[in-house]
Amino acid sequence: MNAINNTPAIGGVKLRNCVALAPMAGICDQTYRRLATAQGVGFVCTEMISAKGLLYHNEKTLRMLALAEDEHPVAVQLFGHVPEELAQAAQIVARAGADIIDLNMGCPVAKVVKNGDGSALLRDVPQAAACIAAMADAVDVPVTAKIRLGWDDDSRNAVTVSRALAAAGAAALTVHGRTREQGYSGQADWRAIAEVVAAVEIPVWGNGDVVDGPSAARLLAETNAAGVAIGRAAMGNPFIFHEVTTYLATGAVVAPPTEAERLTMCRRHLHMLAEEKGEAVAVRQMRTHAIGYLRGLRNSAALRRELMRAETLARWDELLMKALSFVTV
Repeated sequence: MNAINNTPAIGGVKLRNCVALAPMAGICDQTYRRLATAQGVGFVCTEMISAKGLLYHNEKTLRMLALAEDEHPVAVQLFGHVPEELAQAAQIVARAGADIIDLNMGCPVAKVVKNGDGSALLRDVPQAAACIAAMADAVDVPVTAKIRLGWDDDSRNAVTVSRALAAAGAAALTVHGRTREQGYSGQADWRAIAEVVAAVEIPVWGNGDVVDGPSAARLLAETNAAGVAIGRAAMGNPFIFHEVTTYLATGAVVAPPTEAERLTMCRRHLHMLAEEKGEAVAVRQMRTHAIGYLRGLRNSAALRRELMRAETLARWDELLMKALSFVTV
């Protein structure tokens, strides 16, 4: 195997390996990025951060920019569509310690694209290129972009977009093998990712339908991508990064985490999140993560119902410790 030994770099930033945590809104906060890093991921990316929010010194937006010492190398992802605003925001991000700055050109959510952000930029290639050029000129750290195959099946222009972004100064790209119209439905088109890889000389990460070590290896083999970015399969499952990096390095399939390990990690995640954001926010946000941690566990439906109703850290702890007592006896 040894695919992971072909350790890539982005610009002058050396990465641990070719596996990345893909940016996901509401998921890739500092706590989760640190958990993924501890599991061996090559580099992490923040959830998307508003360029306007940074320029307006929005308190919530600025908190999203906090980076921990143990999560590097880390890419900070911005969203916006005004080159001058993105350039100024990139400077703020660079000063905050980002190793890489990524521009979101893939988000399909209506409230994002209606403002011209996210995957809306795929419909205006000159504007997309101008955004990358402005950011690259404004900072010394590498600037990258995450894109989709196009707006819909009638306008699949990923190769055109990728060439324009590379010419504008992008140091690397991540390509999600679906269109904006698809959202997250259907099968990712890895052949289309391979077309982008062949069309540009900068590193390209493939994203979409990577759920384990073998699927990561297949994407690399079929696309010749520099690496894989894992998104939804990592929700409530930071263990996937150890699994994938081990498989790519050795060909070995590691044993899945035990029920006790999953419950213990869920509890660790909860407490770290509470330290980062406070008890009330942590309890609320852990409801999303818990779905992944509990998937397939014995009596998980009943535990999940109880956790969804729990409103305090103490109650979450009580429920998780009780579940742990049953799986460790």
